Amino acid sequence: MTLTAARPAVTTTRPARARRRRTPLTWVRRGGLGTVLFLLPMLVVFGLFSWRPIGQAVVMSFQQTNLVSDPVFVGLDNYRAVLGDPQLWNAVGNTLWFAVLALLLGYPIPLVAAVLMSEVRRAKGLYSALAYLPVVIPPVVAVLLWKFFYDASPNGVFNTVLGAVGLSPSPWLQSASTAMFSLVAEATWAAAGATIIIYLAALTSVPPEQYEAAEIDGASVWGKVWHVTLPHLRGVLLITFILQIVGTAQVFLEPFLFTGGGPARSTTTILLLVYNYAFADSLGGDYGAATALSVLLALVLGLFSAVYFRLTRSWSKS
Repeated sequence: MTLTAARPAVTTTRPARARRRRTPLTWVRRGGLGTVLFLLPMLVVFGLFSWRPIGQAVVMSFQQTNLVSDPVFVGLDNYRAVLGDPQLWNAVGNTLWFAVLALLLGYPIPLVAAVLMSEVRRAKGLYSALAYLPVVIPPVVAVLLWKFFYDASPNGVFNTVLGAVGLSPSPWLQSASTAMFSLVAEATWAAAGATIIIYLAALTSVPPEQYEAAEIDGASVWGKVWHVTLPHLRGVLLITFILQIVGTAQVFLEPFLFTGGGPARSTTTILLLVYNYAFADSLGGDYGAATALSVLLALVLGLFSAVYFRLTRSWSKS
């Protein structure tokens, strides 16, 4: 019987493969040049029509100019003049009031409508089309149509409805107490359709099994919405919330066409004040002050958005 001693295992380590050095030629071979060429037209158009005007607006905010005579550099004088204008804080208060009313009225209505439409078994496409129809109407046409509805005479459309139920006519746009509510109602009607479509698309991602489990547990309709629907729509709700805040902070069309900022400046918003700075004088407005206020608004909205996403980051992923 022959015994052979076990040989110790010999481990050989191969030298690690040297990392290939990235060169411009390697980048081209991997499709980098094709990607840049594909994106170049979009980058040029975006830079020419988006970033270039933004840069010019920032420069103009430090100048005194009417776009006719040579601009004069005035430093921070435009910002001081805007912040010292009493009309600014009136416009800020009106804009905040519009945003609060829009959130109370325009934020829950699309969600409720989308949940109700998702429960419809027949003609769901027809209801979706009807909900989206106001978005298709040109905004100016929609405002002028509602301005006709808001006729303060007893023969106005809405006042006729009030008269049919025994109520007196209302000066919808002529009273400072009702003008802002009237603007918010039209803005909600005009913009709710797009949000409803977003919610309907998000509702398709909710697993039907969870609704069935909730029904087995005896959950009511409100219980299913609260415990199943809303948690799945959390991320979408956060996005639509910040989009509505940004949109309401830039409201211009409704106060401009409905009331012109009246009555008694009760509907003068920040963007309407920007318009007044720039175009109130037919001989040439104060474009420096107008752009300064626009830059301030952009900075505030950017800061608010950054803080909002920072605070809701963990909640949106939970």
